[in-house]
Amino acid sequence: MTNKEIVLKAMKEFFVDRDINAIERYWHENYVQHNPSMINGHQGLRDILEYIEPGFRWEPGIFIESNNLVLAHSQVHGWGPSPLIVVDIFRFENGKIAEHWDVVQSEVPAEKTASGNPMTSFNILTPENEK
Repeated sequence: MTNKEIVLKAMKEFFVDRDINAIERYWHENYVQHNPSMINGHQGLRDILEYIEPGFRWEPGIFIESNNLVLAHSQVHGWGPSPLIVVDIFRFENGKIAEHWDVVQSEVPAEKTASGNPMTSFNILTPENEK
């Protein structure tokens, strides 16, 4: 399994399915957290489960894997009054998530953006539409 696949499974099993055992499966025992509202280690992950609302929804978007890093651009519903756009950076060690950074922003509706583009629409160039 690639690191990208591990992140996808870990995020779904922990945040969406609320499987507390996912922590042991996917996060390194010496997990380092850079989000200012969370503590290091498995306990920080356990603590965050109590803040996840019943209607929580995580929608993965763009995922990029390079060596031992995975970058994820996602949309989250139910972690506050409006949808959030989240960019997560995960560093892997021995097949587990060892370190995490994130940037979180409230989603702005497309009709209110200067470009008119939504924050989660991914216009990826393919050979078919590059012409």
